Amino acid sequence: MKSAGKLLFQSSDWNFDTLARTYDAIETIALDELKLDVYPNQMEIISSEQMLDAYSSVGMPLMYQHWSFGKRFVLEDHLYRKGRRGLAYELVINSNPCIVYLMEENTMAMQALVTAHAAFGHNHFFKNNYLFRQWTEASAILSYMEFAKKYVSKCEERYGTMAVEAILDSAHAIMDQGVFRYRRPPRLSSEKERERARERLEYEEQTFNDLWRTLPPTAGTSDRDAAERDASERKKALHLPEENLLYFLEKTSLILEPWQRELLRIVRVIAQYFYPQRQTKVMNEGCATFVHYTIVNRLFEKDQITEGAMLEILQSHSNVVFQPGFDDPRYSGMNPYALGFAMMQDIQRICIDPTEEDRDWFPEIAGNGDWRSTLLDAWANHRDESFILQYLSPALIRKFRLFLLTDSASDNYLEVASIHNERGYQAIRAALARSYDIGVNQQDIQVVDVDLLGDRQLRLQHNVKNGIQLEEDSRDATLRHIRHLWGYDVSLVGVDADTGEELYECSTDEDSL
Repeated sequence: MKSAGKLLFQSSDWNFDTLARTYDAIETIALDELKLDVYPNQMEIISSEQMLDAYSSVGMPLMYQHWSFGKRFVLEDHLYRKGRRGLAYELVINSNPCIVYLMEENTMAMQALVTAHAAFGHNHFFKNNYLFRQWTEASAILSYMEFAKKYVSKCEERYGTMAVEAILDSAHAIMDQGVFRYRRPPRLSSEKERERARERLEYEEQTFNDLWRTLPPTAGTSDRDAAERDASERKKALHLPEENLLYFLEKTSLILEPWQRELLRIVRVIAQYFYPQRQTKVMNEGCATFVHYTIVNRLFEKDQITEGAMLEILQSHSNVVFQPGFDDPRYSGMNPYALGFAMMQDIQRICIDPTEEDRDWFPEIAGNGDWRSTLLDAWANHRDESFILQYLSPALIRKFRLFLLTDSASDNYLEVASIHNERGYQAIRAALARSYDIGVNQQDIQVVDVDLLGDRQLRLQHNVKNGIQLEEDSRDATLRHIRHLWGYDVSLVGVDADTGEELYECSTDEDSL
């Protein structure tokens, strides 16, 4: 029996004093024992309708209006009220301060669980993971979203709702191609640009030989060379190829007015903000789940929560980390909570009580006894792909009963290519890691050329991987959205990423679409 004097709460009901007392106890364990480093927390209590509203507006506390958000709200609300979909217990925003929304319908035990999960697990990951540090600005996102909401509203008043939504519709259509995937080199100052031009001129003067002028020209060569030089200079001036379509259209489109360019920039900033989250789903949820599991167990060990509260928490935790088998009707892929949490626990085991197999596979961390520092380092320096490739162990592969299928489009059968042996473990780990590589799973479409002084046709290239081409209807509809923002014809060429062979070509000419 737990001592009533030590308990943080005894019933399922809660008030703000109970929340504050529980938060302080969780914070002590998170900071002092787990050594987490977090943003200040801003805790807010919301209703189910407010949670549905947050769902519909991509989880942001401030968001501009758009018809698609209302459409999603109606769908989510219908499914929720019909009992076909539940709501999250919490929602956390990557901001400084970190905003954590708690559902008012939660019991006190669930409030404790989601406080540990979101306010300290997710919070620590947002603040310390290198992708979030590189691509997001937590201290500025809230003020920017407030600006975006007001700006869109003012544009609707001045230019009309239809005109604003037309731009936003087209921008949303290419939102996935509106992010920078690699850090760009810093732009040269005007002084350095002049210095580079001077050095180039000096080099040309030193290597110039007037004898080349006396050679007879080959028929057609001079025109072809001139065209290639023009294309090369044109691409260089426009910094092509360009992977970020929204950025290119914002900066280069000849028809967009300033307010329309700002709308593209707003959509682009939001896309970039969510870019790290798409690459760290397993790690982020695994980190938060491991943190809440460790903290609530420590609260129970310190006699601060009851057995009943602990059983309620464990039931919810078990539901979250449940992984259906591949032949289960509920199977829809790997559960990121299950895989992430299992890997965090496995790293802890390897650090404390490794097997000989662990020592062979993980000689740097096996038996080091410092699982906290090992996990903190992993959370800070990896994304899902590299994390799985680095830390997925044979023991965990056996636990999840993972195997690798080879599926060739030319065959009418599947082949089990890798099983539980030395080579099989490596192949399974590599294949699972590759499935989380956003560069492999997302279509690679880039701006490769445009002649602003000629036909002004925007030329895009799709680097086709594994023979997977775009679905024609959605491809053509998306091209029309790009044409709407560009103002002139847009062409798309599909090129095999491995061989360079041209696979298809289409454009927004009336004859093509």
